[in-house]
Amino acid sequence: MMEKQYWLDKPGNVKRLLVGLYLLCAGLLLTDALHHRHSILQMEDWFGFYSVYGFVACVILVLAAKEFRKLVARPKDYYENNNDR
Repeated sequence: MMEKQYWLDKPGNVKRLLVGLYLLCAGLLLTDALHHRHSILQMEDWFGFYSVYGFVACVILVLAAKEFRKLVARPKDYYENNNDR
């Protein structure tokens, strides 16, 4: 019996998806040059400020979540503990 083949199982499709996402990100970054903002802070006028700000914020969230996991994680054998019997 053959296993069902999904479209992301093919490396070529994954590459196409990544190239598409990179092109979308580059296109959105380039629209920053065409869009006029009424900014409050001077740094908001820098080219690509919101792209960089969003990327840095996302990286900080991931790193903070990795550290937070150490505080709230259960032991590896938590569900295998047979002391309840």
